[in-house]
Amino acid sequence: MATIPQVAEAMQTALATTAIQAARETRFVQRESKMGGAEFVQTLTYGWLENSQATLEELCQTAAALGLTITPQGLDQRFSASAAECLRKVLEAAVDKVIAAEPVAIPVLQRFKGVYLDDSSTVTLPDDLANVWSGCGGSTEKGTSAALKLQVRLDYAQGTLCGPFLQPGRTPDRRSPLQQMPVVAGSLRIADLGYWNLAVLQQIADHGGYWLSRVQVQTTVYDRKGKKWELVELLQTMAQTELDKHVTLGIQHRQPARLLARRLPQEVAEKRRRRLREDARSRGQTVSKRRLALADWNIFVTNVPVALLTLHEALVLSRARWQIELIFKLWKSHGCIDEWRTQKPWRILCEVYAKLTAMVVQHWILLISCWRYPDRSLFKAAKAVRKHVMGLACATHSIQRLCVVIETIQRCLTAGCRINKRKAQPHTYQLLLDLSYCA
Repeated sequence: MATIPQVAEAMQTALATTAIQAARETRFVQRESKMGGAEFVQTLTYGWLENSQATLEELCQTAAALGLTITPQGLDQRFSASAAECLRKVLEAAVDKVIAAEPVAIPVLQRFKGVYLDDSSTVTLPDDLANVWSGCGGSTEKGTSAALKLQVRLDYAQGTLCGPFLQPGRTPDRRSPLQQMPVVAGSLRIADLGYWNLAVLQQIADHGGYWLSRVQVQTTVYDRKGKKWELVELLQTMAQTELDKHVTLGIQHRQPARLLARRLPQEVAEKRRRRLREDARSRGQTVSKRRLALADWNIFVTNVPVALLTLHEALVLSRARWQIELIFKLWKSHGCIDEWRTQKPWRILCEVYAKLTAMVVQHWILLISCWRYPDRSLFKAAKAVRKHVMGLACATHSIQRLCVVIETIQRCLTAGCRINKRKAQPHTYQLLLDLSYCA
């Protein structure tokens, strides 16, 4: 578990030591200047952490708090390709820091060494940056040529953040660096279908890890007798509403797994089918009969033994994957990592990198302040952190002073950053704490 001094040291290393080195390596700073690498990185990181919509004038006020006098025009001239590269190196250094919280007090999570949630999110960039981060293209001529994909792994138990790792927006999730990251023996990985790869699942199992995933509809399934089944046909033979069946997956891999399924209420299934058809129409496609038929079921596959995780528990735990979506939502709605107040490409890229660094630093503080509470509210906590950013900025040069500010933030976050229970639609933490709820 990380301590306040460890977080303070990580902040100082990333935003000062690494920033100075990165500025020299990228030639952002080539001679003595009143705004060196550390001052530049801290001005942007702290400035946009305090106010994600900060103007140049407001960023200059942050610089003044750091002891630097600079005009908005002078700051604007600093945004360049080398400045962006400097900020990218600082972000990568921050991502390399491993900060873990005290495990959250949810028993089902504590059965595993870690519960890893893998997902990605995309930030669309100006077309002028297509040579840096290529996009997916689209139906419009503008606004689709450049995009940045963020690959993130969150340990839901201890809050450890791996990433964001940066990739071109056009890169599919199955080629994410997360696919090759080790899953510690006894840990559980939960990922969506974009990461579906039987070879990866087999590698996790071979190293003593567990996985829980939705199943790709084209996957071939074999029962214990070796009979080959289409997934739809297998489910249609079932008279009961729940299924927990030992199978093997794939023609080549024959990966052992448990096939878990629960039939959905008719109104929920119809709602799913409507969404499938609407999504297909927007893409100019049609939905296969197979996908429409499978909409009747909640279907997962896992290699976790039933003694460790029942069908009911697995379906409840699968909902935890959306917790990483809350991280992305926090970064976009509060951190505004996909918003900017300029049309200048390099300034935009600098802003994206600096804001992502700010979100990593913010996450470190959240981990040591409130992660251990199941009913934590990351949105309330992030709002509280912003109130103390100038204190962090002014204390960055001193580990001791930085610890004092972080300790103050910790007390504030402990006091009032919780979410209320809901009866009609329980939060994920409520479902995990009380598995008597319907999954």
